[in-house]
Amino acid sequence: MTVIGIDAHKRTHTLVAVDDLGRRLGERTVAATDEGHLRAVEWADQWPEVSFAVEDCRHMTRRLERDLLRCGYRVVRVHTRLMAAARRSGRQRGKSDPIDAEAVALAALRDPNLPVARLDGPTRQVKLLSDHRHDLVVERTKLCSRLRWHLHELDPELQVPSRGLRRYRVIDELTTRLTGVDGTVARIARDLLVRCRELTAQINSLERELRTLVEDLGPTLLGIPGLGVLGAAMILGETAGAARFRSKHAYARFNGTAPIPVWSGNKVRVRLNRGGNRTVNTALHMAAVTQTRGIGPGKEYVDKLLASGKTKTEALRLLRRRLSDRVFAALLADERALRPHDRPAALPAAHGHELKNDRTDPLAA
Repeated sequence: MTVIGIDAHKRTHTLVAVDDLGRRLGERTVAATDEGHLRAVEWADQWPEVSFAVEDCRHMTRRLERDLLRCGYRVVRVHTRLMAAARRSGRQRGKSDPIDAEAVALAALRDPNLPVARLDGPTRQVKLLSDHRHDLVVERTKLCSRLRWHLHELDPELQVPSRGLRRYRVIDELTTRLTGVDGTVARIARDLLVRCRELTAQINSLERELRTLVEDLGPTLLGIPGLGVLGAAMILGETAGAARFRSKHAYARFNGTAPIPVWSGNKVRVRLNRGGNRTVNTALHMAAVTQTRGIGPGKEYVDKLLASGKTKTEALRLLRRRLSDRVFAALLADERALRPHDRPAALPAAHGHELKNDRTDPLAA
């Protein structure tokens, strides 16, 4: 088996091939374009059995991964931490694109259980829409903070309900109240109210669109008590296919709910895992907090832990870990239930050179 490590950049990709013993076989630099990807495929054809390893920077390697997968190659993702460790332990000192590419290949050789890249499925759309909605919510929150200060300056006795600036009725009442008020502050406040209404309309529209997608892709996931549409969308978009994880324990490590062992001797101790995918971790935490309020079986479980001497924080962490296992099972069930035409089309195993005529818009990929 020949492993080709790739150090990807915006304009060029550097490839280094190593054999199964880690000996360097060749080096190549190609342009970060469809033509450059074709040159990389042609260069890799000189070895009979090849797999590619890329540093896990999907904003940089997504198009490259897609082109390699369409040509039938196996592509694994190497975490930056593993690549850096392989580079430090290498024979050649320093840092360069070829050194980094070789380190990626060596890290892939050392760890046979790296995540395997796949073509983007329908959950990619969920992630894009969920992230876009989150950005709009952040923008609206900043806008509302500025608007409240302007309203306070115009009328200190004006009471705006908490979270009221996300409701059309409140926005319309404030707009009517500011009509005819002179001054720069009033003018800015009216402009901010208009923008606030636009953002609210966009956010609500995205939420309705996400609801339709999530109900189609994750009906079992939505059935978990305490997990709403937005939380399920966060999980679906970030997980990008539960089948790529070996077990529920691997999924727990991915989302940061699996504790980290920190013991030596006879007393077993663990500490909180502050790594992992924080977006999925946040969605699980919201579901856990909701269950502790009496929605679902979480409250009974937490009360039992509290009675055994656990603190509330420790009990919530354990509930979050249990929810991770249930979410993983629900994701697998939903993926198995997907209709055949919803699944990504199978690709031929042959190393074809279809990239030459592939002009897919990168923004639509």
